[in-house]
Amino acid sequence: MTTLFNFSLRALELQSQLADFMHSHILPAEAAVASWQAHAETRWLPCPTIEALKQKAKDAGLWNLFLPEDGARLSNVDYAPLAEITGRSMIAPEVFNCNAPDTGNMEVLVKYGSEEQKQRWLKPLMAGEIRSAFCMTEPEVASSDATNMQATAMLDGDEVVLNGRKWWSSGIGHPNCKVLIFMGLSDTSADKHQQHSMILVPLDTPGVKIERMLPVFHTLDEPYGHGEVSFTNVRLPISSIIGGLGRGFEIAQGRLGPGRIHHCMRAIGAAEFALELLCERAMNRVAFGKPLAKLGGNADIIANARMAIEQARLLTLKAAWMMDTVGVKGAMSEISQIKVIAPNVATQVIDAAMQMHGGAGLSDDFPLTALYAYARVLRIADGPDEVHRGLVAKLELKQQAKRLGISS
Repeated sequence: MTTLFNFSLRALELQSQLADFMHSHILPAEAAVASWQAHAETRWLPCPTIEALKQKAKDAGLWNLFLPEDGARLSNVDYAPLAEITGRSMIAPEVFNCNAPDTGNMEVLVKYGSEEQKQRWLKPLMAGEIRSAFCMTEPEVASSDATNMQATAMLDGDEVVLNGRKWWSSGIGHPNCKVLIFMGLSDTSADKHQQHSMILVPLDTPGVKIERMLPVFHTLDEPYGHGEVSFTNVRLPISSIIGGLGRGFEIAQGRLGPGRIHHCMRAIGAAEFALELLCERAMNRVAFGKPLAKLGGNADIIANARMAIEQARLLTLKAAWMMDTVGVKGAMSEISQIKVIAPNVATQVIDAAMQMHGGAGLSDDFPLTALYAYARVLRIADGPDEVHRGLVAKLELKQQAKRLGISS
């Protein structure tokens, strides 16, 4: 792990503790979790192995590490290598209560929630007693442009009424999911970035219906799931509005910035793990009288993977440092850059590892297919590559126009 960014002593201690916990508890438990999720009668139920690990993580002080305010009180730079460590396992983020979308939802409540909202929802989320979902993406419009949104959240007296349909609401299938954050139009006459509001919606509210679970690469990602959800005249008190009417877009931007650091560092962790598996296979597997590492262009593949991972990690740490020093707005270009680069690097490295393993790399004997699916999904989740490239270009041209004295 690079030390260029002067991690705090607390962060360095946590890196060591977390790596030990992963080695001693998380990785050995993966087979038991996989067995639980393989059975139809249990796959949508909380896994006892994970629940036991969560308690061990709490007892070890490895809990809510991502929260700078009410959790471990780490900066984004300090948290980034911890996220990378957890990226080596698909079950690790939940064990440490650092799993999306709960992380982003907790951050929203910390920054924008009322005291009532914090007591009712933030407190049990931080305790790991409940889970949550985030309902923003819609099936009928290009949701990469949030201003296309059609779902509504309209005031009616002392209530707000929700109507519309959302999908890719990750985590909504978990039996402990109790609350959603819904984003909808509340004032179409306002400025386009002040038309939306975010609402806290108890999952059991009348009018909320999970229509189906969406498969990703032929799996339903049990027990979390990605749901398509309809909202039909869902009535809630105005106290359910987060931060006030018209602040939905602002909240979304504040929510997604730190989340992209988390995802990108976990993707780098997945790539690092894949490279380890790739090298182990390349050194131990023999074909045509030689280890695979000495055949064809495999040495170049290994070298390119190492260089790509190092570049992605350093840029992600730079983005985290900028968020800590100049804020999300000042780091917008860097955040978008890493959101493109880290998942692409991860998919390339994991794909190379799958290729090095041959047919075995496509099986469940190795974690590579699950890691690949995670990394590939990240090229779309939280904004597709194309949107982030567009933002990077826009900000670059604005900066260059200013340098040249050209009106942009």
